[in-house]
Amino acid sequence: MKKIGLVGGISWTSTLDYYKYINQGINEKLGGLNSAECIIYSLNFADVQDRGWTNSYNILFDACTSLISNNVDSIVLCANTAHLFADEIQSKIDVPIIHIASATAEEIQLQKLHKVGLLGTKFTMEMDFYRKKLREYNIETIVPSEKTDIEEIHHIVKNEVGKGIITKESKKKFIRYTNELRERGAEGLILGCTEIPLLIGQTDFDFPVFDTTKIHVESIVNFALNQ
Repeated sequence: MKKIGLVGGISWTSTLDYYKYINQGINEKLGGLNSAECIIYSLNFADVQDRGWTNSYNILFDACTSLISNNVDSIVLCANTAHLFADEIQSKIDVPIIHIASATAEEIQLQKLHKVGLLGTKFTMEMDFYRKKLREYNIETIVPSEKTDIEEIHHIVKNEVGKGIITKESKKKFIRYTNELRERGAEGLILGCTEIPLLIGQTDFDFPVFDTTKIHVESIVNFALNQ
């Protein structure tokens, strides 16, 4: 089994899911008492927030190099937004980064969709790094058109769901945002922040919903087991 290096704490609530789902996935495939061989470098999310995501490259890079010094076979960035730096970090390290957007794009292709909605942090929705990766797979991505909606989504993700606070009111808002994207032609929805599946999921909609945490985890498990 390959050793996985997880950069977590961004936020800790979604890192819990990563740890749980990876170990469950390994055990489902191997049975017995088997679980994942992994190391978690859990960041203080306040450090990232204080600097801002666009100024947090060194924090993430140092976490990756620390994990590499412990002989991990791959790096996992346990947040969609952290993939802002994935390609740059990958160019400077020798172990592979298992990319969340690439794994998601492959899943979308399996369902033969070409236009999907994306909900995430404002960085993931507004910046091009995520949509650019999906374009490599000929997938068009749309986000809420109103700046105020993007800000509200970001606020809910970071100040509520990221702290483990789940409310019916916020769930209703996310369902409304999703339906608006669908009206604009979205054939499916990417839950482009690893906290969002704590709020909404496939059971809330009758069109494809892509839980990036679980999709990412499947790629991680397959890598660990060379599948």
